[in-house]
Amino acid sequence: MITAEGLTKRFGDKTAVDDVSFTVQSGKVTGFLGPNGAGKSTTMRMIVGLDRPTAGSVTVNGSHYASMRAPLREVGVLLDAKAVHTGRTARNHLRAMAATHGIDSHRVDEVIELTGIGSVARKRAGKFSLGMGQRLGIAAALLGDPQTLILDEPVNGLDPEGVRWVRQFVRHVAGEGRTVLLSSHLMSEMAQTADHVIVLGRGKVLADAPLDEIVRSWTTSTARVRSPRLAELVTLLSAPQVTITSTGPGTADITGVTPDRIGDLAAAHGIALHELTPTTGSLEDAYLALTEQSVEYATKEIA
Repeated sequence: MITAEGLTKRFGDKTAVDDVSFTVQSGKVTGFLGPNGAGKSTTMRMIVGLDRPTAGSVTVNGSHYASMRAPLREVGVLLDAKAVHTGRTARNHLRAMAATHGIDSHRVDEVIELTGIGSVARKRAGKFSLGMGQRLGIAAALLGDPQTLILDEPVNGLDPEGVRWVRQFVRHVAGEGRTVLLSSHLMSEMAQTADHVIVLGRGKVLADAPLDEIVRSWTTSTARVRSPRLAELVTLLSAPQVTITSTGPGTADITGVTPDRIGDLAAAHGIALHELTPTTGSLEDAYLALTEQSVEYATKEIA
């Protein structure tokens, strides 16, 4: 479990993280989302003692990272996959890390096999592609078989097989009761991976809830209806909270009423439905709605 209480970090007159409190629960994959400059990386750095909080505190399983006698065995971290000795082979990089914690060389072989870098393990890490560098960084995070994983953009540069492996792996370790904090800008991937989501914007917590709750709260469900007697159905459905938008002859998108209610009402009045298709918002839709006012580097929409 990761617990942040009133976590604040200032760099001069800029507040990167502003009185942030949250709990990352064990047994779940927690997604950590936010626009560039939201404070995600700074927060992760404070969790593992790389940045000192200006105020507040953060602990992992009740302990400050700096006080851990064998941090690799407790917290696995991937913040910057390029943070390797470029002249060392992947195997020797992992062996050097293992030696600092008395980790057996057999574990080095295990994580090499687990992350699929066996064919390049004897090559210098400085020659690695972006994807292979990410796999090496994940291998290093797993080296101590930790109870807590903190992974910043772990699928960056990975091919589809690697992305799927990361998704399946983090869900597996969460299923074992471990704690997983996962940052990514790939909303479609996060939607398939995370159980819970924390969203930051301009250094503040914008949302902290189960993924499905965030999607439900910040998006609109729509029903696409097609009927030869659409006008009659529209009259029956008319209510202040119902919005009906015509999308073509005999076709409309309806919000503010459930598809079940539409179907029941049509059946009760003998109105044939040729289509009744419910659509729900996505995590991407919810994320964009949440962070609309918190984007530091906004772009212009293309007409």
